[in-house]
Formats: sequence, structure tokens, C-alpha cells
Amino acid sequence: MSNNLSGKNVVIIGGTAGIGLATAELACEMGAKVWVAGRSQTHIEHAKSLSAGRFEVRQADTHDADALTAIYEEAGQVDQLVSAAVGGERTLKPFLEQTDEQFKAAFDKLWGYGKVVRTGSPFLAEGSAITLVSGSPARKPTAAQSALGCVGGAVENMVRYLAVELAPIRVNVVSPGTIDTAMFDHFGEEKQNRLNSMTASHLIKRPGAAAEVAEGIIFAMNNRFVTGTTIDVDGGRLLS
Repeated sequence: MSNNLSGKNVVIIGGTAGIGLATAELACEMGAKVWVAGRSQTHIEHAKSLSAGRFEVRQADTHDADALTAIYEEAGQVDQLVSAAVGGERTLKPFLEQTDEQFKAAFDKLWGYGKVVRTGSPFLAEGSAITLVSGSPARKPTAAQSALGCVGGAVENMVRYLAVELAPIRVNVVSPGTIDTAMFDHFGEEKQNRLNSMTASHLIKRPGAAAEVAEGIIFAMNNRFVTGTTIDVDGGRLLS
């Protein structure tokens, strides 16, 4: 496999934890110069300690145009723009048990992604690519995940439109299944048991790792013949 990331500038919004951070580490291993950004100070400090100078760590929210622009200006030109940021609060309740505000809040992810693309597009280099992250609930309806699924579906559809409108810039989306990340830390000591239960019916009967999803993002970044595509890294959840 050719390495099209060596020496390239990679900006990962939502790159200070989980899938984004794992993507940063893989991109560094492939010789890219990487900037990661996140909004949580705790995650930022952890990313800095893990980086050991290998990649740049900055603070930015997907809704903060000035902070995003400052990172793009620092990079000079952006060869790969990735957003794995949550961007909003997600309520895991049946639709009728959510308030309008709770349901709308999930779509802050979509608005954040839109701002990442709008602010980043003037800095994109020739032959560059954008990769976003959705989630398997977009095409695998499960009770109490309507907010998650609806915003994920919107992200995937936006990517198809962006691929058409921004060509020859490539635009893709990676759709993870149930992944062992901080999203499930609220389960506390029950986290592993709950994740095992959630994935018991999947074709691959375990939760995925952030690094496995990162490999899907790296594929979208590295393969120059892929655009407008949803890449599933879900352990067969869609088929279960």
C-alpha cells in the first residue's frame, strides 16, 4: 500500500481523545505532521503527555470559528482535515421521553462539522481530503438512539453532497459501531460487562477499539480513489 500521508499536514478536530487521538498516532507513524484539537482541558493535557512532541495539541471547539481558523493558519495548508468531535450533547432515551431541546442538542455535531468544513476549506491544499465520523445508529435503528441515529444519518448525507460540491477534494465519512471509548465511561465498573452485552449479537462479538476505527479513517485519508463513501467499522453490527 502506498503512503500518501508522509510529509503532509493533517488537522484532526476532536483529536485529543478516543478515535481522533488514535488517528493522530497512526498518522504520525506514517510520517504526517499532525495538529489535534479538543475542547476538554483534561483530554488536552492527556494528549500532550501522549504526544511527547510528535504532534501539536491545541484547544478548539467545533463551534468556535476563530479557534479553528487559528489552527488552519498555523498549519499553513491542510492536506487532510478530519473531524471526530462529538460537538453536542447526546440523549440516549426513547424519542417521546426527550425534550425538543435534548433532541436538537445532538445536532450540534452536524452544525459543528459544518463549521469545521466552512472554516477549513480555504486552507485545503490541492489533492486534499476531508473525513468525518458518523456512527452505525444512522443505519441500524435501536431503541433510545433516535438522536444519535438521526444526526449520524444527516452527517452521512452531508458528506455525499460535499463530495459532489467540493470535488476534486475528496470527502468521506467513517461509521463506527460500538467502540470502547470514554463515551461509555459513565457505566463505571460495569463498563466492560455492558459493552460485552451490547455487542453479544454482533458478528464480531466484542466492542471495537479506537485504533481499529482510526485505521478506517487512515484508509479514507490515504486512498486517493475514495470519495463520497461511508466506511463501516462496526464489527458486523449492521448485519446482526
